[in-house]
Amino acid sequence: MDVRVCEVAALDDPGRKVVEIEGQQIGVFRLGDEVFAYENRCPHLDGPVCQGKMLPLALEAVASDGTSSGRVFSKTQMNIICPWHGFEFDIRTGVHPTDKRVRLRRIPVRVKDGAVYVTIARATHANQR
Repeated sequence: MDVRVCEVAALDDPGRKVVEIEGQQIGVFRLGDEVFAYENRCPHLDGPVCQGKMLPLALEAVASDGTSSGRVFSKTQMNIICPWHGFEFDIRTGVHPTDKRVRLRRIPVRVKDGAVYVTIARATHANQR
């Protein structure tokens, strides 16, 4: 089932909106002309990951002699940081930066006529046949 979330213009760049649809919380993110959506559950301990801070990936700047010249922020990778325990995930991929097996559950998302839509599975009821 496709559900209209908001207008793209209503999202900051970078920005996000967390919505609840049929009992499922979903975080919708905007980075430039791209949108991404994930279930609002951290794979670590089910924390509200999509409500965490959005920050560029922090990197160690290494000089040609191999010494550290301090921390710098990535110009290409923006992360979402779970507010419960600090687990980070690349907003574009949903993947943890150091353990590629740890990832957010992606929700299908698209933009049509300037609006953002997510696709969720319809809730099924045990009594339906």
